[in-house]
Amino acid sequence: MKPLERISYSPITRRPPLKLPGGARMVVWTIVNVEEWDIDQPMPRTVLTPPAGGSPMPDIPNWAWHEYGNRVGFWRFTEILDSLNIKAALAINGTAVKAYEPISRAALERGWEFMGHGYTQRNMQKVENEREDIAKTTDAIRAFTGKRPRGWLGPGLTETWETPDLLAEAGYDYVCDWVLDDQPVMLKTRTRPILNVPYTQECNDIAMMLIQHHEAGEYYRRALDQFEQLYADSRDSARVMALVVHPYVMGAPHRARYYRRALEDIRARKDVLFWTGEQIADWYKEIGV
Repeated sequence: MKPLERISYSPITRRPPLKLPGGARMVVWTIVNVEEWDIDQPMPRTVLTPPAGGSPMPDIPNWAWHEYGNRVGFWRFTEILDSLNIKAALAINGTAVKAYEPISRAALERGWEFMGHGYTQRNMQKVENEREDIAKTTDAIRAFTGKRPRGWLGPGLTETWETPDLLAEAGYDYVCDWVLDDQPVMLKTRTRPILNVPYTQECNDIAMMLIQHHEAGEYYRRALDQFEQLYADSRDSARVMALVVHPYVMGAPHRARYYRRALEDIRARKDVLFWTGEQIADWYKEIGV
């Protein structure tokens, strides 16, 4: 299906109001993306370009740049989130579950939600068998956590024309790839609908730091600016805001403080909930929209 066959246009001002429990106005959820980069393939992203150009293999400097995030940067996130009593959603490659077992163990012990993030870190359009890729990712998470993942985030938000159909058929309850709204929305599939939970491209460290090349403090400024606008928007109907980080980006020494400051300032608001994706999905289902 093409996009408008899956979801009809709906202006947010013409919908019935969404209400959160306890008089809360909005939900914030933070997603930590953990990936395994294959040294035998071109790196998914680069911080350094080779002197003569091209995509040389092995690409040690860019592999090591990413590896730093899993060795060091991720643990800055756990300290920050623990100090604020926030449970994150861990979007993780199926292969990364075992490759970085201490990370998986730390997330499991903290009660974080595990989300499928592709079996390996590459575009879903380049996966030879998408149904198998989803199944292997699901099995890897279920084997480690004891429960199947309910949410899916495509690597780089990539999908094929079939991805929502395959996810619904594989038992997934929600997806995050359709960044087109500040409230959850339903997507049609060839079997049953699947929920899209609001994610973000703008409050995403990949976009800010690696594509737009902002200084580290932009993460804090943009997060607070977005939060204040969504908070104002939520006076009559709830909104959902996502904050996205990668260990090798916001986990770097000069950036981590700005992730902490953003979470601290938002956490100070008493009528804002910090939920995971599955909590958002359960709430939306419960209110019967």
